[in-house]
Amino acid sequence: NIKIDKLNTMKIKLYQDDIPGDLKLENSLAIDTEAMGLNHQRDRLCLIQLSNGDGICHLVKINDVNKKPINLLKILKDKKIIKIFHYARFDVGILNYTYKINIENIYCTKIASKLARTFTDKHGYKDICKDLLNQNILKEEQTSDWGAKKLSSSQQKYAATDVLYLHALRLKLNEILMREKRMDLANKCFNFIEHRVTLDLSGWNDLDIFKH
Repeated sequence: NIKIDKLNTMKIKLYQDDIPGDLKLENSLAIDTEAMGLNHQRDRLCLIQLSNGDGICHLVKINDVNKKPINLLKILKDKKIIKIFHYARFDVGILNYTYKINIENIYCTKIASKLARTFTDKHGYKDICKDLLNQNILKEEQTSDWGAKKLSSSQQKYAATDVLYLHALRLKLNEILMREKRMDLANKCFNFIEHRVTLDLSGWNDLDIFKH
């Protein structure tokens, strides 16, 4: 059972280009990314955020996308680790495009919210943190320059907060999904994300292939 009070005293650890080889991460990992924009081919990856759900947020500043973060990629490619994202389609896509890796065993809180909370159209990270955890998230730094040589303390805090509550959200959303008998459907949607990313990167990003 995750204690929200403990999360609110979060610690931030900032690394350059990769995580330390001896950093121990659990079997479920919250992940987020920041980039120069929303176009994978045009806008470079700038930051990768990680958390075990224990209140410690690890930020990996990507200074050179051509330099592979070997330790981090090993974790991302580990099929046994559950990777929790909010809007996994973007994060998995930019990680795939940048490092040519296929990420599996994905959980997306945005998809989970859309399947579980059909009584609302508010499924943003800020919205579900407020509704499910009673936590107010500030989004002022969302459109700041993530490619800057040095990240400000407010940028670091914003980025860390984006992974801080993902484990707790997953637990809350799973309760509703199981109650409404939609957990199996959710898992099938999560499994499709890698294929949706392939479609995005192949040029079908703006087309609903299932539409008449």
